[in-house]
Amino acid sequence: MGGENSSKSKQQVSTMLKHGFISDPTISSFSPSRTFPSPPPPPPPLSKPQSQSQSQSLFDMISSNQTPLSDDNRRKMQDRVNKLLQEAHFIGGDVKLTVVGKEGIRVSMDVKKSVLAEKSRFFAEKLRGSGNGNGMVHSVEISDCDDVDVYVEAIVLMHCVDLKNRLRFMADAGVSKVLNLLKVSAAIMFDLGVMSCLEYLEAIPWTEDEQREIISQLGHLQLHDSMPDVLLRVTSSPSTAETADNIFANLLSGVLQAKDDKARREMKSMLSKLLKDNAFNDSSKLDVSKDTLYHLCHRCISSLVLCLSEARDTCERLDRGVLISEIAREADNIQWIVDILIDKKMGDEFVKIWAEQKELAALHSKVQTIYRYEISKITAQLCIGIGRGHILVPKEIRFSLLSTWLEALYEDFGWMKRASRGIDKKLIEDGLGQTILTLPLFQQQLLLLNWFDRFLNKGDDCPNIQKAFEIWWRRAFIRKYSPEPDDSSQLQITLFDYPK
Repeated sequence: MGGENSSKSKQQVSTMLKHGFISDPTISSFSPSRTFPSPPPPPPPLSKPQSQSQSQSLFDMISSNQTPLSDDNRRKMQDRVNKLLQEAHFIGGDVKLTVVGKEGIRVSMDVKKSVLAEKSRFFAEKLRGSGNGNGMVHSVEISDCDDVDVYVEAIVLMHCVDLKNRLRFMADAGVSKVLNLLKVSAAIMFDLGVMSCLEYLEAIPWTEDEQREIISQLGHLQLHDSMPDVLLRVTSSPSTAETADNIFANLLSGVLQAKDDKARREMKSMLSKLLKDNAFNDSSKLDVSKDTLYHLCHRCISSLVLCLSEARDTCERLDRGVLISEIAREADNIQWIVDILIDKKMGDEFVKIWAEQKELAALHSKVQTIYRYEISKITAQLCIGIGRGHILVPKEIRFSLLSTWLEALYEDFGWMKRASRGIDKKLIEDGLGQTILTLPLFQQQLLLLNWFDRFLNKGDDCPNIQKAFEIWWRRAFIRKYSPEPDDSSQLQITLFDYPK
């Protein structure tokens, strides 16, 4: 009679395999996805009880209609799982746990129910009340797994005495492996595994690609209690625009006053890149304000006035090279800030500010060219911006800019070409010519006739804007006196009558 009951119980469990994880006939099918908000491992249906000898056969195809792995990938998967099971401490297992991959790989393990229930709230819930000392072996099957080896490793970690120390040896596996393990641990509510993975991720360095992956995965898992410790390195507590502006202001100011020229160039390049990245990502919280940039511009201009005043009042000084260096540095500082303003579409106001520097322009004309030529590069920079359409200002401001600084640019152009490294002569000439051509025709005539006389006397030491001169000439004379017939004479209408 007892044998009949035992046979009947086994038959009953076997019949319910298709319904999922069954610990006793009263429990319905389940899936980790129904108990955890992350994208879960698929629902684990119950597998048929197997003998100890059957459990040692690790890999079997589920069915013939699933796509098998390639021989090479299957061999690698076998090696990984074999190694995991060799390191496992499965003793006296009373639960037959089978993990089935989407590609058809099946791995079976004899594990202890007490360990599953103690380490996983998920298994504790599903195994509650099962096993009343009758010696029945419980079967658990987790189907359609993306990574069979990750599920196996999660179960192995449950049986591991020093889980955190084991994770230390996973450094070669990379962040993706730990994230996959975190995802599986979260799905089966293996809390110690979750916390260990999070602590491991918090401690190791990340690449930028890994950082994006970590943020994405943790966002999907929604581990609100644990995420802040891991993400402290990529989240900003004072995430206000005002704080970011203050930080950038201090950084920019530090670069402007740097003593080491090489370090200054490197930091300029780095900060310019960071600011461009912020503009590209449209991140208003991580930017520098327009007011800060213009405050720095005014400070540099004031320093230039003082330096040129000193240069004007000095005859021959022993520290002449120091003064020249100071002027060149302040001019370069302005060019750098103006570059940032132009990139941010904020450069229009500076054209007006620079056009109004009558005192600075007057000082400029009274000092030797060797002191001043770097300043004319600022005017050239603005003309290039206007000529390319990157700076948009009214015609009155454009004309005022040239009225204040064009003579200085002409005087310094020869020195700029010879003494400045990396200067693009043609770029300056095209920018200047295009800027002149944006003005009204009578102003173009005034400026270009003046250039004509100067070029005849200076030659290559004067910008060659011949192309702009030719365009102005055609606009002013050739097209002006070409006959322009009335609009009505250009309109021809022909009527045709078609028979109906």
